[in-house]
Amino acid sequence: MISGGRVGFLLLHGLGGTPVEVRYLAFGLARQGYTVHCPLLAGHGGGIGCTSGTGWRDWYASVEAAHDELLKVCDVVIVGGLSAGSILALELALNRPRQVHGVTLYAPTLWPDGWSVPWYAALFKLVWTPKLARWFRFVEREPYGIKDERVRSYILRALAIADSADSEIPGYDGTTMLELKWLVKRVKKRLHEVTQPVLICHSRDDDQSDVRNAFWLQRRLGGIVDTCILDDSYHMVTVDRQRGLVLDRTHRFAAWLESRHAQPARVQPARVPAERQRQEAAE
Repeated sequence: MISGGRVGFLLLHGLGGTPVEVRYLAFGLARQGYTVHCPLLAGHGGGIGCTSGTGWRDWYASVEAAHDELLKVCDVVIVGGLSAGSILALELALNRPRQVHGVTLYAPTLWPDGWSVPWYAALFKLVWTPKLARWFRFVEREPYGIKDERVRSYILRALAIADSADSEIPGYDGTTMLELKWLVKRVKKRLHEVTQPVLICHSRDDDQSDVRNAFWLQRRLGGIVDTCILDDSYHMVTVDRQRGLVLDRTHRFAAWLESRHAQPARVQPARVPAERQRQEAAE
């Protein structure tokens, strides 16, 4: 956790990823004075296969534990997530509406339907049992959700996958995708109950999650939604070419939210009973 002020951010990485994915955003927000926590989700950080022994409830338990830590030092908490992490952020907002004051969704993924997603991913819509799910494997490939080649090279080195074995390439097996599918189904049913303000940042050219995901969410969320459509990034909007814009929009959203919670509640004038009003008028 990066210590800061009484407004905190809980930032969640994507499926099969690590906190490296949100590091730029985390340090940028910390420089603005926010407290930031970027936990590693249960079963993550070890490449393909590491998540197979865990499910969405395990990942979500990591989120709640990190949220509990943040609540000890913050009065206002904003939860944000990248890709599948955004779905976990929405789950937390639904389960703890009074303790989550805002939500930031970066390339939210309800359906992996971007232009670089392999064709067989569409068949996974028919899969609802672990037995069938085991036949699938989702391996990330070029451009790894990053348009900027220099940043892509840096991220690959940071994740220790450049020139490495296939088992260490970012990705996940079919059972992990099935767990995400169950979580998405659960969250979609209650989207209208998310009444906290929400910021969505999504690229028009997202290679893994079409921008339709963002528009679908925008229409169904129950509160104020601010949507930022990027035009020079791919899926990993928190590290790609327009990461500075994403950071700026996130900071502006947080500043607005902080001022909103700092405003004192309006005091309503006391209502005088009608009988008393008539008595005072007669006197």
